[in-house]
Amino acid sequence: MEFLFSKHALEQIHYRRLSLESVENVLYSPDVVIPDIEGVVVYQKLVVENNKSYLYRVFVNKLKTPPLIITAYKTSKTEKYENQV
Repeated sequence: MEFLFSKHALEQIHYRRLSLESVENVLYSPDVVIPDIEGVVVYQKLVVENNKSYLYRVFVNKLKTPPLIITAYKTSKTEKYENQV
């Protein structure tokens, strides 16, 4: 499946110092895909970097063609989302 990055998503990925490769890895092999608000889904993947666990979350508008990436971030607070992983 092809995805399109919104301008906001690209800005946030750069600001948060994420690599496009990491975000694409979440999109193409997520641990879980969670419905959010209408038309939006969250792709999540738990990743170990430098011996520390991080949860990547990528928000995608599935109503757009191709699906539009709204934003992405990673967090070390994996326990906050543990029921969703």
